[in-house]
Amino acid sequence: MMKAVVFNGSPRMERGFTSRLLSPLLKGIQSVGCDTELFYTSTISPRPCSCGTMHCWDKEPGICCINDSLQPIYQKIKESEILILAAPVYIPLPGEMQNLINRLCPMIDPVLAIVDGRTRAKMRAGWKTEKIVLISTGGWWEKENFDTLIRIVREIAENANIVFSGAIIRPHVHLMFDRGKPTDEGKEILLKVEEAGQELVRKGTIDDALLNFISRPLVSHQRFIETWNS
Repeated sequence: MMKAVVFNGSPRMERGFTSRLLSPLLKGIQSVGCDTELFYTSTISPRPCSCGTMHCWDKEPGICCINDSLQPIYQKIKESEILILAAPVYIPLPGEMQNLINRLCPMIDPVLAIVDGRTRAKMRAGWKTEKIVLISTGGWWEKENFDTLIRIVREIAENANIVFSGAIIRPHVHLMFDRGKPTDEGKEILLKVEEAGQELVRKGTIDDALLNFISRPLVSHQRFIETWNS
């Protein structure tokens, strides 16, 4: 059975908007026969990458020298074909999610090649990870607010020579809900997120049309600004 390991980097964990978008994605993934395992970075509390020696590349290839709660989870990542990173937009990331991303270095084997003019490495032998997906929520109106976060996750994929399967982003996410419950538009979007999970497993990527539906504006930019400032 295909496996997906999932990290929710929201400090609000299951109470946050990120979790509300992530849940239907996981439901869709599971509905087509892919197993999932979810971790919260706020529970794991991964320590920063701080050895300063590239220990996992040069001294013990593939082994992180930082002894913390992330250590037993490395094996979960190694055994999963899909890696899902979920986080709200901060500046640009919540701190513990940034620590997690930095600590993914052991999965990269620094055998270098030039790919489209860029220096790239590859996924380390023995790691099953084939695809990385981003799911992210934000409070501001425009999709461009996610650009830095998308670039970070895309770079991880390209540096490891694996597939970046797409970014499921939801700007002004709070407008999907009214008094804690999804609006009619919010319900439509959540159904499309579930469909994206199914498509991810079946096709390996998520169609742009589906991603665009999930991230489409719910109000005009001007109306958003007026409401925000009122």
